[in-house]
Amino acid sequence: MPQRAATSRAAAALDAIVPDRPAVLSNRDYHGAWVNSRALELAGVTAATPDPPGGRIERDARGAPVGMLQEHAMHLVLDRAPAPTHADRVEGIRAAEDYYFSLGITACQDALVDREWQAAYEQLARAGELRLRVRGSLEWQPGGDERQLAELVERRSSGTLGRLACGNVKFFHDGVVENRTAAMLDPYLDADGRPTDEYGLDQYPLAELERFVRLCDAEGFGVHIHTIGDRAVRESLDVLEAAIRANGRRDARHQLAHVQFAHQDDLPRFRALGVIANVTPLWARLEAYVTELTIPFVSARASAGMYPFASILRAGGALAFGSDWSVSTPDPLRQLATAVARIDPDGDVTEALLPGERLDLGAAIAAQTIGAAHACAIDRQTGSIEVGKLADLVVLDRDLHRLAPAEYIEARVLATLVEGEVMYAAADSELSG
Repeated sequence: MPQRAATSRAAAALDAIVPDRPAVLSNRDYHGAWVNSRALELAGVTAATPDPPGGRIERDARGAPVGMLQEHAMHLVLDRAPAPTHADRVEGIRAAEDYYFSLGITACQDALVDREWQAAYEQLARAGELRLRVRGSLEWQPGGDERQLAELVERRSSGTLGRLACGNVKFFHDGVVENRTAAMLDPYLDADGRPTDEYGLDQYPLAELERFVRLCDAEGFGVHIHTIGDRAVRESLDVLEAAIRANGRRDARHQLAHVQFAHQDDLPRFRALGVIANVTPLWARLEAYVTELTIPFVSARASAGMYPFASILRAGGALAFGSDWSVSTPDPLRQLATAVARIDPDGDVTEALLPGERLDLGAAIAAQTIGAAHACAIDRQTGSIEVGKLADLVVLDRDLHRLAPAEYIEARVLATLVEGEVMYAAADSELSG
């Protein structure tokens, strides 16, 4: 059942478990939160509270909040929660680096870097202690205006040092299908398969999104737009095209993140506009969120275009793999296994999700390596094994080309090197110790 139809007693259900203090449970995808009555009370969220820009408060028939906060409405409560300290953030980055190196990852794109996290990154980079290459995206705040731009330019300057480069600006065009905030071309369906009057939730008015993207492009930023629905993909391509018309074409490395749905007519536009499809292959499988919370509630035309990885490549577009960690695992071997088979490598489902969108292993590895490096604007230094490039390498214990996709996840990382320096070595590796 879609989330909006199940919220009439959300706060009351949580109250029965946690009645005396605020409780907030974020969705796994971080696009919504379940809160109890005490949290609503302390945050001052009532029937009179308007939906914030880019957010929605779920309400009962009288307009009273029921305990479900979608998208930016979450911050009405979460902004009052205790925040991690600067030291917590620094140690969190160090721990994440160790985890990434154990998986064979030498560089990443952090798609949402706020001021506090940037300060932690900068401390490590300034001290020469940031071991991972990080491309940071600075969020454009919904509800704000173009006066944000000067601050982002300043943050880009301070956040470009060592292995850190805060050269992107992040926009959210829409949300996710599960709470009906993904922006769709066709209306959502109800539980009986009938069209509704819902088409998703826009995080920004389209005219504002176009103006803000154009300004960021003019300042030389890479633009990174969260796009789940096919309408979000189309309209985001429209605003990037408008920016090119206004500012001229350059090697901008603009990206649309996720691209869960895309209309066939829009696939050639990725190549035409030089826009990268930054996708999460792990999601392209028939697990419960797809079979129970997605396909039944979108049109047949839309569901026929889910995660169109091969179609984007056939249309000449650039593909980069991302994990959206911590929403899902960053393990590249699981990403590759799912991209090639469109099946969960260790699940019970044997049916592939749209098998025509499978990638061959070579194309999948390219998207995971040089494609991701291209998206991070470091492809001239790393991302492939070539003379003159940095020795950012991962050593596996077996050749993936000799394995079935489900066997990729059995491979082990023996060593991970950054510029030739060993950052991780398995205990039984010759490089350990």
